[in-house]
Amino acid sequence: MYCEVINSIYDVTFLQTYFFLFSFMVYYPLVINMDGILLINKPLHMTSHDVVNVVRKTFHTKKVGHCGTLDPDASGVLVICIGKATKALQFLVSDNKEYITTLSLGTSTDTYDASGKTIETKEFTGINHLEEVIQSYIGKQKQMPPMYSAIKVKGKKLYEYARNNEEVEVEPRDITIHNIELMNVIDNEITMKVSCSKGTYIRSLCHDMAISLGYPGHMKSLIRTKSGHFDIEDCFSLEDIQNGKYCLLSLEDVFKDYEHYMVDDENIVYHGKLIKSDIDHQVVVVNKENKVLAVYGPNGKGYLKSIRGLF
Repeated sequence: MYCEVINSIYDVTFLQTYFFLFSFMVYYPLVINMDGILLINKPLHMTSHDVVNVVRKTFHTKKVGHCGTLDPDASGVLVICIGKATKALQFLVSDNKEYITTLSLGTSTDTYDASGKTIETKEFTGINHLEEVIQSYIGKQKQMPPMYSAIKVKGKKLYEYARNNEEVEVEPRDITIHNIELMNVIDNEITMKVSCSKGTYIRSLCHDMAISLGYPGHMKSLIRTKSGHFDIEDCFSLEDIQNGKYCLLSLEDVFKDYEHYMVDDENIVYHGKLIKSDIDHQVVVVNKENKVLAVYGPNGKGYLKSIRGLF
């Protein structure tokens, strides 16, 4: 009788454990090696943070971050880091970006894009010096950011001042437009491919170019086609990712074009020790198998110091 009771308790416990594990696997699928970089073609009408939230739910982790914010009215390359790869975020925010944008002449808005409130209109009667204007915006220059932007002045974002109708002094920013390729002109709409430095506001570029062309104007559309080495052709849609159709890049993949410094003893990196070297710039430190361990930089005293461990 005693043995029968014990066996009965064992059977119930075993079944409870089995069903618990089965339910856990259904609602929280086992994910292997979820450390990596995901390239997403951000859809329109979503913030970059919205995309991060979708990735967090899909991969069942809170350790998700993005490189380079895209406005809700823009689509294109958004670099997402997951798990341990979030340690590399600061090194993947590229200095160079490429966009395809359409400038609409004849109407300006308070946000400099199509989502804003119309503040000025003018009948479009044609343009005759477009190439000259385009060339004038190539090179290093000062750019005034739009008031509806997340740039902080005195601890407050510019769009907060704008929404409250508060005046604030805004300083122009140093940017570089590397190239502008004219792609198409249809009536009052000009489509261009713009290669530029980080920190460039394409909305401001469209606004300023419209004035140079003698019209009020705004940015009708924006697609980020490149962010550093990452190309839109290599990106996955959110639908693909939610359906399991994606590929994660490793740190070795994304740092393959960076200068490498190989160490024989990994413990040097794990303990954050200095490395004697005359190198005067940042390098990616790897082991003998080319596994990325950290990013090091000069300390000005003949050594490389650890900037960020990536293990």
